[in-house]
Amino acid sequence: MNYEDLNKEVTYRTSRSGGAGGQHVNKVSTKVELLFNVNDSSILTERRKLIISEKLSNRISLDGVLALKCDETRSQSANKEIVFERFINLIKTALTPVKKRRPTKPSRSSVRKRLDSKKKHSEKKSNRKFKGE
Repeated sequence: MNYEDLNKEVTYRTSRSGGAGGQHVNKVSTKVELLFNVNDSSILTERRKLIISEKLSNRISLDGVLALKCDETRSQSANKEIVFERFINLIKTALTPVKKRRPTKPSRSSVRKRLDSKKKHSEKKSNRKFKGE
């Protein structure tokens, strides 16, 4: 999947960023919010839309819009790049299949070692007991 094509389906919203920075912060819109409508995407297949909706359900609004914000730098373009990178990483991790756990049995030697250590420990404890006459 070409992640650069997703950039065409993403919309950006800018606003003034809070925090330190003096007059610059008060007059320049450097905070960038990335909005991506998962349901309306033409690039994603229905299966991928479903996977993304399930895995990122806590980040997606009721309208099906995924929103990410960035106001780390004083540059709007730098914040745009940062938020898009985050978006790509989020989509990649959501679409990466989870490996199925294959249950394994412990080896005979590991079982033997465990039982031997338990036996030694119990003997150590039992030797501490007071043996009255």
